Amino acid sequence: MNWPLTTGRLHLQPYELEQADRVAELAGDKAVAATTFVPHPYTLEDAQNWIRTHEEWIKEGKAYPMAMVLKSTNELVGTMTLRVDHKHQKGELAYWVGRAYWGRGYASEAAARMVEYGFKTLNLHRVWSAAMSENPASTRVMQKAGLSYEGRLKHDIYHRGEYKDIDVYGMIADEYRS
Repeated sequence: MNWPLTTGRLHLQPYELEQADRVAELAGDKAVAATTFVPHPYTLEDAQNWIRTHEEWIKEGKAYPMAMVLKSTNELVGTMTLRVDHKHQKGELAYWVGRAYWGRGYASEAAARMVEYGFKTLNLHRVWSAAMSENPASTRVMQKAGLSYEGRLKHDIYHRGEYKDIDVYGMIADEYRS
């Protein structure tokens, strides 16, 4: 694949190790961790170790963790990942956006592009995503990417001292094509 994937305002491209400081800054924000699966605290070492795994993941087709970078300023604003399960021909969208960039539609734009990549380039049969039920912004991202509500998993995860419900959204290839 030739990177980056592009949208109207973003480049979605593999991370470079030099971006680890910015990843730690954005993902290390307690507010980002509060409604995502990003651990807290999230250190520079965590970011470096995470980025070091990407080349192999992409090469093996396991996951495509993409830096969401503004075309206009080359500024990193978040992450959009597609994790691939080849056995079942499905991909899971996972993402986070730095707090300063919330509410601007960047995740929705990136998610729609990754859904397209999953179906058109990777020939996946299904793309899905999950978010904590108390995170309506993430739910809107999935809806804007064309995924439909499939259900709620009650007390599915233990997060920051309490059990949380998870909402699951998905789409199959036939729905994408129609």
